[in-house]
Parts: sequence; C-alpha cells; structure tokens
Amino acid sequence: MIKVAILNYNIGNLASVQNALQMLENVSIDIVHDADLIAGYDKVILPGVGAFENAMKHLIASNMNEAIDLFVKSGKQILGICLGMQLLFDKSYEFGEHLGLGLISGEVVKFRDSTLKIPHIGWNTIDIKQDSRLLKGIANNEYFYFVHSYYVKAKYKENILAMCNYGEDFGAIVQKDNVFGIQPHPEKSSNAGLKILNNFINL
Repeated sequence: MIKVAILNYNIGNLASVQNALQMLENVSIDIVHDADLIAGYDKVILPGVGAFENAMKHLIASNMNEAIDLFVKSGKQILGICLGMQLLFDKSYEFGEHLGLGLISGEVVKFRDSTLKIPHIGWNTIDIKQDSRLLKGIANNEYFYFVHSYYVKAKYKENILAMCNYGEDFGAIVQKDNVFGIQPHPEKSSNAGLKILNNFINL
C-alpha cells in the first residue's frame, strides 16, 4: 500500500483531489496539516488554488516548506497541482515579487496578451515534449482542464514535459528529478487526469 499525503496548508480544494485518488488501487490517502508527519509518507501532493503569496506564507508558518525540502532531498516524489506546481519554482510576480520553494528553476508570470480572457479556464490540449513515466498512456494533444491567471516559465527546457498554448506557449507539466508539477487540474480532467495521478502513485 502506497501512503500518500495531501498537504493541507489552508489553500485549495483538498476533497476533490482526495476523491480522485480514492478511485485508484493500492493507495492510502491522508490529508496532512502537521509538517512533522510528512516524512512518514511515500508520496506528497501539494495542491493549491488562490494567491502565491498567501500560499507561501501558510507553508512557512506551518514549517511545511522545510518539511517539503527534506522530503525531496530524501529522494521521494512530490507532485504540485495548479498553484502547487507554481510554488515549486523560484519566484512569482503575482501581485508583487515573492519567493517560492525553489525546487525547479524558473518563475511565475502573468499572461501578457491583453486580448485573452483571464483566467485561462477550461479544456485545452498539451503538447508533449519528452517522455516521462508520469505521462505513460497520455496521448499528445490530450485535453486537460485548466484554471489559472499566471503560468510558469521554466529556466531549463529539460524540466518541461509538456507545453500548452493560450496566446503563448507555457509549461503545463514539469519535472526535475523527483519533483513533478502539473498546471491543469488532474482531478477535473477525466480519465487523462486519473492516469496522471495513477502514474505518479506508481513511479
């Protein structure tokens, strides 16, 4: 049985992620708000909906930022979802300039095209750039469900598993070693989203 911690740091809809994971086999899921417990899990999922600055404040106040860093250094896998993916990067320019967890090199910026409807909401396709076990069974141009106003600009192309286009290309799914991130919501992305979650659990 694979033990998965969904981190509760007062940001995001944890129940929808938990419900999706409960559809998978060989997994036990806990919503965890105590940083000291994180090391005892096999996998960590960092969800998130809302503002980058508030999210980082909650992670720091609860010492989860340090626990996440130690978890990653132990070699275990973490998956950031939506805002959780953005938090994995060095910094964000959402309502100011704010430092992130610094686990993947790059920054979070706002969509520049003023003709676009912001936030980017709804179904969009991904363009797979490189193979990864996280994308096993996922077809190129597969549809996923997005909700975001800012996007990540990874510093290194090798960290981008898949791109998406909304006025401009942006990183939709990323990886650096045992750190993974997905901008769309897998728990809202039907069978393709469940495949991503199942792949992550079975890495």
